[in-house]
Amino acid sequence: MKYVAVALAAALAVGCIDAAVLRAHTRQEPDTACGKGFDNLVKGSQDYYRTAAVELFTHPSHTMDNATFEAEFECWFASMCTTKCGGLPSQADARKADLTAMCLSVEADWLKIWKMFSQEEIKWFKNNYPSDEVDGSEEGSEVHYKQAMETAKEVNKKELLCMTLFTIDDECVKWPYIRLGK
Repeated sequence: MKYVAVALAAALAVGCIDAAVLRAHTRQEPDTACGKGFDNLVKGSQDYYRTAAVELFTHPSHTMDNATFEAEFECWFASMCTTKCGGLPSQADARKADLTAMCLSVEADWLKIWKMFSQEEIKWFKNNYPSDEVDGSEEGSEVHYKQAMETAKEVNKKELLCMTLFTIDDECVKWPYIRLGK
């Protein structure tokens, strides 16, 4: 009887060890879509985002969207800061005044902002904004990696594009607040 108990205990121990080994070998890589994460940014960068979120969400239909999609916009902002905006140069001298006027206008749509992007900025945005379409989606029903990011982009495209360009033009957050043009 003792042998049966010892054999049973040994079998259970081997099973637990196998499970632990299996878990150790199947760990996923961390999700870095949000860079190092908003909470890990320095206070000055977080302050910049807070002022941008207030200043850029001025359209009467979008004033609360910065809160609705806060996690998604913080994710994109953290990603931009972590990657130093892909090393893209500021174009503030050339476009800040027009960018400010269009971003704060209720009449200008997202396409006018998109046309202010340089070819390098377009390429960088398309390659880095975390909402790629998932392969194998049924035809007519697009599913995206980080679907909430895709939804935030589609609902607030103008504000997202404005935040992206202001962040780049402010030298990827060199100041603790957004710098609007005159």
